Amino acid sequence: MNHSNDPLPYIEESEVLVEDLIDIESNDLIVYNDEFNTFDHVIKVLMRVCKHSMEQAEQCTITIHYRGKCAVKKGSITELKPMCEAILDAGIQAAIV
Repeated sequence: MNHSNDPLPYIEESEVLVEDLIDIESNDLIVYNDEFNTFDHVIKVLMRVCKHSMEQAEQCTITIHYRGKCAVKKGSITELKPMCEAILDAGIQAAIV
């Protein structure tokens, strides 16, 4: 802690909209279980779309299978929307919540 009489450093102020703060990393991309897609297919899609490692994709897929769903990615709607669409296009049920 500085106990001298040195002036405090200048900190530049900036305006941030509440809407922008709310949209940052506040949404989850949820993938849901079904009776059609194989483990391998879901793992490959998660690796390609969400850039998961093999281990991360496997863990998410196991969670999806046993719990019925898994939050596979956290982020803004802008970031998650194309990922959600790509997962849906691969025949896997997903939603942003």
